[in-house]
Amino acid sequence: MAKKYAMIHDNNLCIGCQACNVACRSENQIPESVYRLQVWIKPEEYPNGTLGYEYHRQSCVHCENTPCVSVYPTHASFKNEDGIVLVDVDLCVGCLYCVAACPYQARYVDPVTKAPNKCTFCHESRLSRGEEPACVTVCPTDALVFGDLNDPKSKINTVLSERVTYRQKERLGTKPKMFIVPNHKGGIKS
Repeated sequence: MAKKYAMIHDNNLCIGCQACNVACRSENQIPESVYRLQVWIKPEEYPNGTLGYEYHRQSCVHCENTPCVSVYPTHASFKNEDGIVLVDVDLCVGCLYCVAACPYQARYVDPVTKAPNKCTFCHESRLSRGEEPACVTVCPTDALVFGDLNDPKSKINTVLSERVTYRQKERLGTKPKMFIVPNHKGGIKS
């Protein structure tokens, strides 16, 4: 059975340290002017009056129904056997339809190759060696969980069965495989 990779970002465990961003840049040789992954930090005042921060992971959400693939006239953007969207730079004609079609603003144009690029769960390097993506391995608080949704015994399925999660823009029907544990730091306790 093919794998169905997904990730969880736990907003309660994330501290906004950007270690994931740095590891991604290093592992994938991402030029300084662009990014595959960032954690946006937003100050919040919670219902109980405390102040804190909300952390938002900005990266590809690895849709099952991929608008970025369906618009590509040359099939340079494609989904592999594990459901990961990749880009064949040699087939890219620079139309940027995939960039425009992504409702998550997760694509960027690589200033070196001039082709669109995005997070691939480190498919080209770490995943192909049986390792987790770089961002997951460096997270000091274990805010990121990665795994195969088709494996009932995987850590990701365990966490999904134990915690409340949501997915960004689910209403679009893209079926993102990036799950988010919402922040409950300011919640009212009964």
